[in-house]
Amino acid sequence: MLKIYGTSMSRAARTLWAAEELGLQYEHTPISFDGATRKPEYLKINPNGHVPAIDDDGFIMWESMAINLYLAEKYGKAPFWPANVQGHGDAYKWSFFGMTECEPHLLTMLMHKMFLPQEQRSEAAIKGAVEALKAPYGVLEGHLKGRGYLLGKDFTIGDLNLASVLSLGMMVQYDNSATPTAAAWLARCMSRPSFQRASQKK
Repeated sequence: MLKIYGTSMSRAARTLWAAEELGLQYEHTPISFDGATRKPEYLKINPNGHVPAIDDDGFIMWESMAINLYLAEKYGKAPFWPANVQGHGDAYKWSFFGMTECEPHLLTMLMHKMFLPQEQRSEAAIKGAVEALKAPYGVLEGHLKGRGYLLGKDFTIGDLNLASVLSLGMMVQYDNSATPTAAAWLARCMSRPSFQRASQKK
C-alpha cells in the first residue's frame, strides 16, 4: 500500500490531494515539524529530513512535485495524466513554473506574515513578494484566456500541482483580483472534492 508521510499543513498537502484525485488507497502518517522529521527512522526514508515522502510498496520517493508526477504517471489515466508526451511536457512545465516562479514569493509572504518572530518580520519583504508575483500571475492569466484548465478543457496533474502552490495565497491573503481568469481557475481547482478531502487530513 502507498504510504504518505507529512502533515497537510506542509507540501505533503499536494501529495494527499493527488492521491485523493487518483482514488488511491493509502496510509497517511502526519509527520509535522516538531522534530519528527529528524528522527533516525524518518531520515532513512528521506535523508533531507523534509516532508513529504512516500513509500509505494517499497519504492521510496521524496520531493513533492516529483512524487505527484510519479503518482499521476503510474496510476493516472487521460486526461488527468495527459495522453501524449507533449501533454506530459506541459504538465511538467506548469508544475515547475509553480515551484520556481510563484512559490518562493508566497513563502516569503508566509514567513513574514505568520512564522517569523515579530521583530524579524518585514513589510518591505512582503511588498516585494507581492510585486514579484504580478509577473507570473500575469503569465497565468494570459494563458488561461479561453481555456478552462491549463492544458485545455480538462483538469490535469499540471493544474493540481500549480493550484497546490497558489493555494498558499489564501493563507497569506494574497489579492489575486487583478487576474480574474486565474482567480476563477484556482477557485475551480480548489472546489474539487479531492482537494476538500485532502484539506481535512491532519
